[in-house]
Amino acid sequence: QMRKGILEFCILSIIRRGEAYPSDIVDEMRGANLQILEGTLYPLLTRLKNADMLTYRWVESNSGPPRKYFSLTPKGEEFYLELQATWNELANAVNTLASKKESLASSAGNNPIEPDPNTSN
Repeated sequence: QMRKGILEFCILSIIRRGEAYPSDIVDEMRGANLQILEGTLYPLLTRLKNADMLTYRWVESNSGPPRKYFSLTPKGEEFYLELQATWNELANAVNTLASKKESLASSAGNNPIEPDPNTSN
């Protein structure tokens, strides 16, 4: 579920910058070291379109069938901003936890655990 949410956020981020053709979305995500197959992308695009977050238009192509270019709707823009806020909160929480672990690990070496004087060895 989290991966799907991250993929949706990435897809919306790309489309938000301007109309996007699905293979261009795949290429851009791969360029960012995010692997996505077209078989994963198309159902997500369809779901977002059916939820009125995306719209599309057909553009004639010189080298094959017409191409479907996607763009954000106002509802999609709103959803993107919600995902952006959620992502920022999650990233901050993870960074906070990661930095606490590092500081705890470094301080653990400075504070050895004293043996319990009530137990015998």
